[in-house]
Amino acid sequence: MTAPTPAAGTLDPALLLSAYAVGVFPMADSRDADSIYWVEPRRRAILPLDGFHLSRSLRRVVAADRFRITVDRDFAQVIALCAESAADRPDTWINAMIERAFMRLHALGHAHSVECWDGDRLVGGLYGLALGRAFFGESMVSRATNASKVAIAALVARLKAGGFTLLDCQFMTTHLASLGAQEIDRADYMALLGAALSSTGSSAAASSGAAAAADAGDFFALDAAAGGADGAVSGNAIVQLLVHTS
Repeated sequence: MTAPTPAAGTLDPALLLSAYAVGVFPMADSRDADSIYWVEPRRRAILPLDGFHLSRSLRRVVAADRFRITVDRDFAQVIALCAESAADRPDTWINAMIERAFMRLHALGHAHSVECWDGDRLVGGLYGLALGRAFFGESMVSRATNASKVAIAALVARLKAGGFTLLDCQFMTTHLASLGAQEIDRADYMALLGAALSSTGSSAAASSGAAAAADAGDFFALDAAAGGADGAVSGNAIVQLLVHTS
């Protein structure tokens, strides 16, 4: 990780998109921090979309529709839950500045969430940024057993259906490793990132909020094939996509 560079004020969406396009992303020291710093890991965790490990137990949970899965139904609640302290995570790196910035990116159509519901209660999910054919996973949360794993499975199926080529997980964890994530050098990561962005035009165009190029990843392609309202795709549809294309 490079030395942090403090920054204050408001995070502009154009600045954020330009940073992600060159492999840099923001973090904060704590939820209450009033500034952020920029991170550029020397080793990067990615989850190869064709290498996702769908264990038998996870496959059963997904197929049984233990949770109702949606996308972009409540982005604000997902990021707030990710930023919230919990017994196993007393503090987080998502401060108010980052939260506001990603709310703006969501409004512009760049940031997305995957939600897992138990009835009307949000019990898990994740959010991240889509740029070109890359998806940058920012944070995930679970308030029920297997909720975050189901959210990742749903995300991988969605990215595969939409023609994405890179799922960036930033830092390796035991949880991610169990799902097939790998850690690679920065140079290898930059090559994958470059390929994922090379066919979508300049980062400046993306930063301006202009429409994505026709060959950019389609985050909502799965909905046309198997989804309902709010991207509520069935567990069986997710399992079939993951099994048949792995």
